[in-house]
Amino acid sequence: MDKKVFLAFGMTVFIWGSAFPGIKVGLESFSPEHLALLRMLIASAALILFAWNRKMKLPDIKDVPAILFLGFLGFAVYHTGLSFGEQTVSAGVSSLLVSTTPIFSAILGTMFLKDRLSKIGWLGSCMAFLGVALISFGTGNSYSVISSGMIWILIAAFGESFFFVFETNYIKKYGFIQFNIYTIIAGTIFMLFFLPGLLTEFSGASTASTLTVIYLGLIPTIIPYFAIAYVISKTGAAKATSSLYLTPVAALLISWVWLGEIPTILSLIGGIITLVGVGLSAVRASESNDIATKRTANNMT
Repeated sequence: MDKKVFLAFGMTVFIWGSAFPGIKVGLESFSPEHLALLRMLIASAALILFAWNRKMKLPDIKDVPAILFLGFLGFAVYHTGLSFGEQTVSAGVSSLLVSTTPIFSAILGTMFLKDRLSKIGWLGSCMAFLGVALISFGTGNSYSVISSGMIWILIAAFGESFFFVFETNYIKKYGFIQFNIYTIIAGTIFMLFFLPGLLTEFSGASTASTLTVIYLGLIPTIIPYFAIAYVISKTGAAKATSSLYLTPVAALLISWVWLGEIPTILSLIGGIITLVGVGLSAVRASESNDIATKRTANNMT
């Protein structure tokens, strides 16, 4: 692997992994909704400046409803759900639960895009959700609290999966970075509903929480999207995105060092089963795409 590609990939995994414990630190001073909103406001402000400097064009009017809808699901629902979930679920376990996003995406693809999920794909899905169940039993808190936090995080993963399933045509039209800028700003617009009370919380927040939220807005919400776009351009989408299963590993390690969080053995076993299940589906999908590509090429020659 090229050194620049390796650096971009490693940076993406580390930064996205750091976001999960970062949310925990932010929640020490901010409510979940205000944390998510402030993070997105910071990201949107930076991206608007970037877009203005690059003289980026506005999207076509006909695409605005879809951009708003996908921004709502992929960013407003995702970040709000994740912030609420991490009130009661550890940062490392949250990252493992979010890794179910590709499974939700595969199921949604079969429902709306007439994609076919193979037997191995269904096996991987079942394994992933079995892993989620083991994670739940391994958290060690009361069942009702665990369920509430986990449900919020799974809602976040479900919203993000909708975003991934239906973004393809728009990425082809606008490009990965430009489309993500549109949808991040769109998601922020929906989150302005949480604006009342933000200034009061901000003025009373600790320095550590404030700096962490600024970090979340400027770094994990923006930088990895640029880095992964570069990796995709060099290695292809399948290799770039499948390797991001290392993100929970980074999140677990960073949470251990930063927060002192040590997951239970049962949660770790559940996390491994979840990642293996997601990986099975991803590998099968890659193989299917390769076969389809070869068939198309043969038909053209």
